[in-house]
Amino acid sequence: MQAQNDILKSQTRCIAHEIRNQLSICDVYCEIIKKHLDKNGIELPPLNNAVNCILKSLKMIDNSLLDLKSLSNVDCKDCNLKQLLCQAVELGKVYIYDKNIDVLLDVPENCTVYVDENKFLACVINLIKNGVEAIKTEGFISIKTEILKDFVSIRIANSGDEIPEEFRNKIFDEGLTTKSFGSGLGLFICKNNLKSMGADLNLVKSSEEITEFEITLPIKKS
Repeated sequence: MQAQNDILKSQTRCIAHEIRNQLSICDVYCEIIKKHLDKNGIELPPLNNAVNCILKSLKMIDNSLLDLKSLSNVDCKDCNLKQLLCQAVELGKVYIYDKNIDVLLDVPENCTVYVDENKFLACVINLIKNGVEAIKTEGFISIKTEILKDFVSIRIANSGDEIPEEFRNKIFDEGLTTKSFGSGLGLFICKNNLKSMGADLNLVKSSEEITEFEITLPIKKS
């Protein structure tokens, strides 16, 4: 019983972290909507985009809340990888509002993966957010994919500060953070959520020039 309670407590902390990340997206886009409404008094394309992002974030929150009721809540389905990554970039751009950061996306048109859409999006958004936070004022974030025999490699890199060497071998440990304001749950959650989909997440390298993570996903076979 104690072991199960410990699992539930750990899961609750992780879910709370995910909710906070998604709520921050909703909050920022709500502010954008208010500013546009006050200034123009009419509907503009940026407003429509903001509303769509909010709606998607709410769905992701709902998915996270379901995890509070079950220790195994994974809903995998066939997804177009490029569409997923484009959506993750659009949602993740909210964190770039006060910095000059280019987001470079190199993804093949036709690649189907079998994933939990909301959990996968949350993982990519978390990696984008971490990259933005590591970049002081300007730089880049790149997402490149390579289709291999049985799986697809997704490399997400940023030009921000390097991860200290003493943290690299335990970067996915629960509670470990290199940030003064971090909870140490983001990468831990990403690693475990991807594992539940038969995927994996690893740190490839971190230097003064670039920090790169790799997600490996099984390719959906016909």
